[in-house]
Amino acid sequence: MKNYKRLIFQKVKARAKEPRKFIQVLLGPRQVGKTTLALQIAKELKIASHYISADTATLENLAWLHAGWHTARDLTRKNESALLIIDEAQKIPHWADAVKQLWDEDTRNNIPLKVFMLGSSPWLIRKGIDESLAGRFEVIPITHWSFEEMRTCFQWNLDEYIYFGGYPGAANLANPTNPSRWINYINDSLIETTLSRDILLMTQVNKPALLRRLFQLGCVYSGKILSYQKMLGQLSDAGNTTTLSHYLELLAGAGLLTGIQKYANQIVRQRGSSPKFSVFNTALISAQSKLSFQEAHSNKVYWGHLLESCIGAHILNSIRGTEIEVFYWREANQEVDFVLQKGSKLIAIEVKSGKIKESLSGLTTFHKKFNPSRIILVGEQGTGIEEFLIRPIEYWF
Repeated sequence: MKNYKRLIFQKVKARAKEPRKFIQVLLGPRQVGKTTLALQIAKELKIASHYISADTATLENLAWLHAGWHTARDLTRKNESALLIIDEAQKIPHWADAVKQLWDEDTRNNIPLKVFMLGSSPWLIRKGIDESLAGRFEVIPITHWSFEEMRTCFQWNLDEYIYFGGYPGAANLANPTNPSRWINYINDSLIETTLSRDILLMTQVNKPALLRRLFQLGCVYSGKILSYQKMLGQLSDAGNTTTLSHYLELLAGAGLLTGIQKYANQIVRQRGSSPKFSVFNTALISAQSKLSFQEAHSNKVYWGHLLESCIGAHILNSIRGTEIEVFYWREANQEVDFVLQKGSKLIAIEVKSGKIKESLSGLTTFHKKFNPSRIILVGEQGTGIEEFLIRPIEYWF
């Protein structure tokens, strides 16, 4: 795995080779390889580099940031340029103002120091760079690993990817016959760490227990539409729909869970609609389901929901950094699993895990109402699941 280079590698490498102009901000959830990617870039380009991390949360301060920056500056005196890699800077109070000061000093003094900033709390990073670093940065989304990446790097088959998802750090623990160690790792080292360190420690959350329960509920109902009123009925001390909507945004920012909105051609109705839960990585579902790989695979209904969540996760990760938006559509008992929109172009996607027995009337009705440029049936009698998963979403437009 150490030598494997992700699909995003070439894009980040090209940015690093450009003359110093912008801070490159690599945003993505925990354990997707942001640090490994940045260090691979430095090694490949044979550029002098210095790596510092604030992931020790409250233990670091601005003096630490200044010291790390000056160390990287020293490297430029012996080399044509150097690369400073700053991990989790958002955990330092007033970090953005300090970065702005140091970056502007380098610009005025023609110091050829390039900067990569890595972060797993996108809303905090965006807040800092939008307020203090306007015009000085570019964002590169680093997403969960795709099926193609897990297959190439770890030789996983489709069923393994659907169940175990795309966390490379846990891949060697993913044993289909005995996944208990993998389950513990996902729950303790990924889910709990993300909730406690990336959300609760860094953001004002008045009801931490509610946020955790909302995440658990979203994993159970991933791939399903659930109104906020029904959520309130299933969550004790839930407060109001505004609180739930805010917590869902926090979970989405951490790359865990989101609520896909309804496609209705009207922005107001979309934002007020019942969300369709969707995880960003199916490992989050499997680790909490208490079903073994064999039990999950033999339960056709459950496996169908897991497959739809896998397709949803692929779409959500693929559209990061693009102009594509994703929705679902439902009217009465007619439904379309996913609707992709790019400008004036629409694509309707329906996922079928087995042979088609039920009607596809939802696609038919949607086609009559909105005339999409393309309809994709993912499954046995349409586009193969593997084929859909190995292609970037932009391919279909």
